[in-house]
Amino acid sequence: MNIEDLDIGDVVYAARTITADGSVPGGAEGEILAETGTRGVIAMIGHVEEEPDRSVFLVRFEDKDMNLGNPVGCWVEDLAIEPKRVN
Repeated sequence: MNIEDLDIGDVVYAARTITADGSVPGGAEGEILAETGTRGVIAMIGHVEEEPDRSVFLVRFEDKDMNLGNPVGCWVEDLAIEPKRVN
């Protein structure tokens, strides 16, 4: 199974540390949105108009208290099906 086979409500993990790129209103560029291995749930799947063949996933990642945060836009390469172990 790969990320492209997943659907809304499926659990995923951050494959790397995901940081804000400055496009989120009120967010600071470089702010950490999800650390490597953070668990999240897919909230929506779509495509960017400029790249219709590339999927973008809105994922709500858990915080330290296991509460779901605001949706974060992620590319396929940002996500993993299994948690990545951090050494």
